[in-house]
Amino acid sequence: MAHMGLNSYLQQVERCIEDADGETLAELVSFRHPHVHSSKLQSPDFESQCQAYLESPYDEMVAAHIRCAGAVRGGDFVDSFACQTVVVQSFLRAFQTQKEENWALPVLKVVTLDLRLFAIQAEAGKASRGHSKPGELLEKAADHIMSCFRVCVSDMRTSEELTKRWATLALVNQLFKIYFKINKLPLCKPLIRAIDSSSLKDRFSLAQTVTYKFFVGRKAMFDSEFRTAANYLQFAFDNCYPTSNNNKWLILVYLIPVKMLLGHMPSARLLTEYRLPQFIDVAKAVRYIFPQPLSLSDCIIHCSQGNMRLLSATLQKNEVFFIHFRIYLILEKLKIIAYRNLFKKVSLLQKTHLILLASFETALKFSGDEDTDIDEVQCIIANLIDKAYIRGYMSYQHQKLVVSKQNAFPALSSVMKQ
Repeated sequence: MAHMGLNSYLQQVERCIEDADGETLAELVSFRHPHVHSSKLQSPDFESQCQAYLESPYDEMVAAHIRCAGAVRGGDFVDSFACQTVVVQSFLRAFQTQKEENWALPVLKVVTLDLRLFAIQAEAGKASRGHSKPGELLEKAADHIMSCFRVCVSDMRTSEELTKRWATLALVNQLFKIYFKINKLPLCKPLIRAIDSSSLKDRFSLAQTVTYKFFVGRKAMFDSEFRTAANYLQFAFDNCYPTSNNNKWLILVYLIPVKMLLGHMPSARLLTEYRLPQFIDVAKAVRYIFPQPLSLSDCIIHCSQGNMRLLSATLQKNEVFFIHFRIYLILEKLKIIAYRNLFKKVSLLQKTHLILLASFETALKFSGDEDTDIDEVQCIIANLIDKAYIRGYMSYQHQKLVVSKQNAFPALSSVMKQ
């Protein structure tokens, strides 16, 4: 295959089109197939040969594919992206003429996948030379993939067996990957609506569904819909292929912060198994448990060893990692959980529903907030009450927190209502 001649290649393409063999044709226009390494394809008259073997627009599609292969061999990914754009456009013209049939869906998935991958490589090449506006080529790729999506999603009158709508989820996943990369998440919303309202939504392949759930879960996380995010990301993790450790690792990078915000701390065993040491001290700081029995003076000593100081230090230490995966601000939200847990410990030690604000101030100072004063304590407690982490009210006259005698610190899972 790596030494395939032009005539042999074109004969195979012609036969696939005549036989409506989408799977084999997809291989013949894929850049994961060995034929792309054959320099024999790009003979001096390859364009006229394409016209001799193939009808329009397949002749244009295949000629562009051969040019693209040559550009890839030469390391010119900007040209390869331009050629792949022609491949997609010419294929779509042929695809639209195929009424009541969907044999070419494998081809659609392959050519759009390669378009996105070439856009990424072309962006990197242009950026290194300072010639490209960031995301420009990826936006163009998204426009072409969206054109393909519209053709598929509008194929409503064809029977389910033959409808082009079977490709919609794969195309949506390609678009998600682009929109997340160029930070245009609002563009995901209409795509989510289209999939969730589809009669096929529960019948797409598990692999595509896992990818879809992963991206929708991430979007929900960025929208602060943490319970929804946890459900989608948990589905992705539970249904990810068992040996896909890298994919499971990536899902956990987002699932762990969401679950922590809902009050579920990851075990050290899980973090060790999936090589995520960055979260070990984060979980330890938020979950921080004092030995029992414990006096208030002992509490102060133990506060000095963990909680807010440990959380701040861990976020700073792993800042590059957390920012790279865009979860730093999500993890910052854990500070309020850490405050809640610390104040709950102080409340339990006081064994009364009337707690001096000064007790919280002392605990915070030894927990790492050395500059804390009583005004800041009042602000923190007011925020905790407002967000329903504490059930009670402050008595400013007596400088005390009055907590409910029943369930003063509701479970985190019940507080996060999203």
